[in-house]
Amino acid sequence: MPSTETPFTYEDVGATRENRTPPGYHPLHVRTRIGEGRRVFEASYQAVLTWELHRAMGVGITTEAPKAAPGVELTVTLAGLIKAPCRIVWTVEEPRQAGWAYGTLPGHPESGEEAFLVEMTGDGTVWLTVRAFSRAAKWYARAGGPATRGLQHAYARRCGAVLRRLHGGDEV
Repeated sequence: MPSTETPFTYEDVGATRENRTPPGYHPLHVRTRIGEGRRVFEASYQAVLTWELHRAMGVGITTEAPKAAPGVELTVTLAGLIKAPCRIVWTVEEPRQAGWAYGTLPGHPESGEEAFLVEMTGDGTVWLTVRAFSRAAKWYARAGGPATRGLQHAYARRCGAVLRRLHGGDEV
């Protein structure tokens, strides 16, 4: 894995925390209802913070850290072929929201940031929001053009569906 001295592949580090998309990047924002209640919220945010969600999706996560924390480095592996090194840029663990965002490091097929945030609204509804900004960094991501962005949106929707299957449902 790259050292923490390895620079990010983009400049506006932390922009997902403010829900901003820097110029020249493609935005992504997908929000999925997971269920209702404190139990659903806590189980869902633990699944996001501890990599359970990603592993349940069949995504490889290589890291020595048991959970997301700023500075933690990880490599995401897709289909056993694409290795995407990244570093956690921020986390949040509050009574009604929890999650994290990673920034891309050299070798990642995209350049940008992606956040996974579990929130519980005032009425107790639990949501997963995946938001990102990115642009192609590798030739194959550039060659994919709009299809690559379509795959990113499908991935974000699948995150919500898998989390709902794992921990969703409504408390009575």
